Amino acid sequence: MNPAAAPAATTTAFATAWGQARRQAPRTVGFVALLCLGIAVLTTALDGRAFFTKLLYSCCIGASCTALIEATRLALAATLDQMRRLRGLGPSHSGFDSGWRGMMLAGPVAALLGPVLGLALADGITGYRSPSLLSLSQTSSRMTLVLALLGTGISIFVLGTMERLAQARAKAEAAQRAAAENQLRLLQSQLEPHMLFNTLANLRVLIGLDPQRAQAMLDRLIAFLRATLSASRRDAHPLADEFRHLDDYLALMAIRMGQRLAVRLDLPAELASLPVPPLLLQPLVENAIKHGLEPKVEGGRIEVSARRTAERLILCVRDTGVGLQATPAAGGSSFGLEQVRTRLATLHGNRATLSLQPAPDDEGGALATLELPLP
Repeated sequence: MNPAAAPAATTTAFATAWGQARRQAPRTVGFVALLCLGIAVLTTALDGRAFFTKLLYSCCIGASCTALIEATRLALAATLDQMRRLRGLGPSHSGFDSGWRGMMLAGPVAALLGPVLGLALADGITGYRSPSLLSLSQTSSRMTLVLALLGTGISIFVLGTMERLAQARAKAEAAQRAAAENQLRLLQSQLEPHMLFNTLANLRVLIGLDPQRAQAMLDRLIAFLRATLSASRRDAHPLADEFRHLDDYLALMAIRMGQRLAVRLDLPAELASLPVPPLLLQPLVENAIKHGLEPKVEGGRIEVSARRTAERLILCVRDTGVGLQATPAAGGSSFGLEQVRTRLATLHGNRATLSLQPAPDDEGGALATLELPLP
């Protein structure tokens, strides 16, 4: 590695360690505050005097020790990562600069300097002049050193354990995210052939009935696959791209259905850039055509629309077909619907929903509604 890149490596490592310290800050502050309160109560119980003064000194020493621990660990994290990067090893993932091992290295620094800084800070606030900690003949000095060492040791053990638990949780969450991503890729690999096989089956029928329309349909299919397969390898794309792919797909279907299929797409401009999973709406559109419009002799209309509420994106696929009671998809058990539900559960848990119900007007048909949390 080029030595000129060392400052950037150090900055990156420091930012990572700083982020970990910030995430642990509420727990750290809460624990240190309770520890300082306990020490103040203990020392007050021994002589029965000046609880608030003892609490102030205890808090100043505790804050100084904690600040030194964190500062030492941050410097250690940056230094070790810089050394590894300079040797071409990459950042360390061994945990040597975090958890209880980092605490053990930072602890002596805090135990030696923390009480001195804390006493100076408290003396500056109160105007008192505390005896030097090197004057071991003084009872107060000996007690301060013993309590500082005891408090530092307890802090090392408790805070180190808390951070190790936090790291274990972070690793578990990362494993869950990786499993979810793998599941989504598997679902997507199943969905794409499903759509392709349906289209090829329709094309096979059309070849015998109308070769010219079959050729036009094949040209559309090639263009559609060229545009769609690249998008389907991404985790998300703009909602405008999703509607564009739907337009291509519906144009493909219009060649087969002719005048029996009418299409209406409604995407407000302010929602066009919102990210959504690729091919999320296509199974719903395919389901509406297959189970709603195709069984109807005169065909009908399919509408795809998007809108937003305060914190949710609402996507609707409505058809004017035969309706839910006349189709086996009434229970929402078709392949496409189940794929969409599984993808939503994997991506968003219970924060995203898919509902399928009769259309709420006299035209009949079905209405599929997707609700997604806004990014």
